[in-house]
Amino acid sequence: MRISCVKGLFPVLSVAVVFLYMSYVKREIQTQEKQLHQVQQNFSLHSKLLLDKLDKLEAHLIALEDKNLKSRNEKKPEKKSPKNLFPNSNLFKQWTVELSEDDQRKAEDLFQKYGYNAFLSDQLPLDRELPDTRDHRCIGREYPHNLPTLSVVLIYLDEALSVIQRAICSIINRTPAHLLKEIILVDDHSTNEDLKTQLHVYMSSINEKHPGLVKMVTHSEQKGLSQARISGWKAATGDVVAILDAHIEVHVKWAEPLLARIQADRTLVLSPVFDKVNYHDLQVTKYGASAHGFDWALWCMYVGFPQKWYNQNDPSQPGKSPSVMGILVVNRLFFGEIGTLDGGMEVYGGENVELGIRVWLCGGSIEIVPCSKIAHIERAHKPYMPDLSSVMKRNALRVAEVWMDEYKINVNIAWGLPIQNHGIDIGDVSERKKLREKLNCKPFKWYLENVYPELNPLIFLGYGALINDLQTRLCLDKGTLEENTPILYPCHFMGSQVFYYTASGEIFAHPLQALKSYKNRCLIDPGSGRFPKLSWCSDTEKPKHMYWDFTQGQAIQNRETKRCLEISAEQKGKYKNNIFLQECRNQHWKIQNVIQEF
Repeated sequence: MRISCVKGLFPVLSVAVVFLYMSYVKREIQTQEKQLHQVQQNFSLHSKLLLDKLDKLEAHLIALEDKNLKSRNEKKPEKKSPKNLFPNSNLFKQWTVELSEDDQRKAEDLFQKYGYNAFLSDQLPLDRELPDTRDHRCIGREYPHNLPTLSVVLIYLDEALSVIQRAICSIINRTPAHLLKEIILVDDHSTNEDLKTQLHVYMSSINEKHPGLVKMVTHSEQKGLSQARISGWKAATGDVVAILDAHIEVHVKWAEPLLARIQADRTLVLSPVFDKVNYHDLQVTKYGASAHGFDWALWCMYVGFPQKWYNQNDPSQPGKSPSVMGILVVNRLFFGEIGTLDGGMEVYGGENVELGIRVWLCGGSIEIVPCSKIAHIERAHKPYMPDLSSVMKRNALRVAEVWMDEYKINVNIAWGLPIQNHGIDIGDVSERKKLREKLNCKPFKWYLENVYPELNPLIFLGYGALINDLQTRLCLDKGTLEENTPILYPCHFMGSQVFYYTASGEIFAHPLQALKSYKNRCLIDPGSGRFPKLSWCSDTEKPKHMYWDFTQGQAIQNRETKRCLEISAEQKGKYKNNIFLQECRNQHWKIQNVIQEF
């Protein structure tokens, strides 16, 4: 029964359920609408915040771009170069690289110490390539395989380590191994610590590969260039000895032309041709072949070869030379026979001229070999002795005393020294004079006539300052070069007041040119006007009245115009136009040094 009761209620309940369900759905929809509205409100708020941030970021980027654009448009400040600390340095006048101030100081200190750019040398490879500066005819020339063996002697005193290393390296790399007997380093008492430590390490590394190749001779005291070279020669064992400076690099095939010449004639003393290595940038400048000569002061200079060398029209051929600059290559035994070098020379200078004269006078000859090239650093200064004039003067007088016979007075004249009692100790020359007798050497006159005719054997009667007895504190002076008008000036007896009176009657002005091809300046009477002039003696464009009659203590009278060189008895302190040419009034002149009575 109860079942039937239930069955009777189903339609009513169904309507109620549907109603309830619809109410539930409605509430859910309302709830979802509320939630969706909240989400929309939240999304709107987040969107607004996000948009605000994007607006600010965009404004920031625009401002940043404007700043960058403005920065690019503005001129950037130039980078400041380091200050030039040494504007007056000979190094930095030539070498224009940009260095820090610390490096400038290092470079300048090393330059003052060595006379070349050791700072740059330390940065260059030891085996750097050199430009081939030989004549094209040298390049393909062949030489015998069985040439004499070679000992290379390198002389140095406080040289830069890298420079010595580079010299050694070039010799090893560019000399045939079967010809290179040894390299002998001669240290003339250096004080550099690296030459006592690092150089020995470098030598050891070479000798590990080439046992016994590099040797060293060390002086316990400084003995000078001649003695250092003699020490190297004594230590050598090769057939031929090349005595070189340590600040060199040899070129390719440098040794063979020298060895071939000595193989053909053992009495030859040879020199390669030097290319110049600039002291500031160490670049190589090509030098052509020239003979080596000297003036009456015995300073070395380049001179021309004998004419027959030029007539060959082949600059690769060896040429005869009056002397040798200092680097020399010679048969080892012949060098001993001829007397090596004069060990009585001091420090530097004159020993090469002495050798040149002696070789020619005593049975040998000297040649320059153009196919042999050596690159040689030309120092800006010689650190071991800034002023060489004092030792050079002394050495020159020593050479003159032994070898130059009656022409030795020209050396005194060139140095402005009296003929007698010059007061300079030239040392004992007795052994050198005995050597000359032993070798049966020719007179110096033969050398002038046959080897070095370019050297002018001028005959002087007097030289030095010219003083008028009316004003004994004033001397004849060259005056300014531009005006070429001599003046009277307070005596200082230096160059501008040195004159030379020749046996032929010319009055030369200092400096005296020793070679015939060089021009001297002469005192002349121009023939008109009141004042004397200085003019080139050899200028033949117009007649010159340049010959004077002069007796010591008497007038100086021009031979052609008959006018005399005279002064005013009263000098008022004006040194221009204070010496005249006029009718002779018996004024008296004296020249400082009289060679022979005149």
